[in-house]
Amino acid sequence: MSEQLDKEYLAKRQLKRGSAGWVLLAGLGVSYVISGDFAGWNFGIAEAGWGGFAIAASLMAVMYFTLVLSLAEMSAAIPAAGGGYSFARQAMGPTGGFLTGLAVLIEYALAPAAIVIFIGSAVEALIGVNGPWVYAAFYLVFIGIHLAGAGEALKVMMVISGLAVIAILATAIALIGDFDTSRLFDVAVSDAAGATEFLPMGWYGVWAALPFGMWLFLAVEGVPLAAEEAKDPAKDVPKGIIGAMIFLLFTALLVVFLLAGAAGADAIGKSAVPLVDALNVAGHETLGTVVNVLGLAGLIASFFSIIYGYSRLVFALSRAGYIPQNLSVTNKRKVPARALIVPGILGFFASLTGEGDLMLAMAVVGATVSYALMALSHILLRIKQPDMPRPYKTPGGIVTSSIAFILSLLALSGVYAYDPRAFNYTLVLFVIGAAYYFLYSKKHLVAKTPEEEFTMLAAAEADLSAS
Repeated sequence: MSEQLDKEYLAKRQLKRGSAGWVLLAGLGVSYVISGDFAGWNFGIAEAGWGGFAIAASLMAVMYFTLVLSLAEMSAAIPAAGGGYSFARQAMGPTGGFLTGLAVLIEYALAPAAIVIFIGSAVEALIGVNGPWVYAAFYLVFIGIHLAGAGEALKVMMVISGLAVIAILATAIALIGDFDTSRLFDVAVSDAAGATEFLPMGWYGVWAALPFGMWLFLAVEGVPLAAEEAKDPAKDVPKGIIGAMIFLLFTALLVVFLLAGAAGADAIGKSAVPLVDALNVAGHETLGTVVNVLGLAGLIASFFSIIYGYSRLVFALSRAGYIPQNLSVTNKRKVPARALIVPGILGFFASLTGEGDLMLAMAVVGATVSYALMALSHILLRIKQPDMPRPYKTPGGIVTSSIAFILSLLALSGVYAYDPRAFNYTLVLFVIGAAYYFLYSKKHLVAKTPEEEFTMLAAAEADLSAS
């Protein structure tokens, strides 16, 4: 549809450049993930015991770190709001780009719906109110803040995330003196094949615990979605995403070791609020109450930041013509308002099911598929386009991205081991999305290649700046 590649079309689809430096981007990466430190990951201990979960979490940490290093290279070379979708489109063409974008969209559309259900439970514990009105209020307030502008939203995210980080650090400091290694292995040994005191559920437990290991890092890959709003994308995005990942590795180590070592692995594996329960067991009830309140800040941080992520992904997919093009129109503040509001409405309706665990498991399926495709994109770009300018290069090259690729497929199989229903439901969403692409949007793409789209965007931005 070359007639759409004109100044008027692209002038209505511009994001605000220079809104974020690398510190804000790192904060965005932490915001995406921080709620995972407060709850969810610990159920992996119930699946595998502490030792089994430690193995699962370590494998997922390696997967995310190698993936982040791969994304850092691609985001510096291809600084587009679509993130992984843009990388895959460059490497595998329109179909590969769409399938990757669809996988990320499933992850980012369902995760806020799941998190707002968990927020509702936290609000109920604090003031006794829960239900659709609570879900609607949080969607309205935080989409509203995003509508004020990217820079403003990212600064609010930094404050909220900071409160959540303070809660984690305070908990760790309080529990250091109560740590006892023997408590890590108090889960009863089952009769599963290969079961030991270290692996009480055997190796099958490690496999089923992989999705819970992901919860400690899930969505950090969303930092490149802010590339078009970064001050210097080639430098800021790699530094931001790597900085966020290193910090998240640190907080993951704190919660995985100290909570089980203070309260016992068996108790933490069953806890809905592991930080609070660990503090209460250790006799720090007052701090536990404070952390319970700040835990809500952690949930809000991830809810708030993933809304940002889905809006930029929807913006990029819409601007390219993969999904309805009116979703990418930006307002006077250069905010993609429709890309914020429409998925928010759909997410709110999804939250009315009340099945937060199911939607989070489905989000993990979308995530693992996207990780495999992103890692494959890195490998293909290194092979097909070795001379592409790369301001940042992944240490280890395609060996690093190959590790991410293999582990992402292993993680995908782990979701099936844990919850086949989530796996199958997500497959249905993929079929529906693929049908829409092959029957309609494939024939209505705005540009045949990402290079063509980026060239036209640069020309439109230059014209706007000159006028």
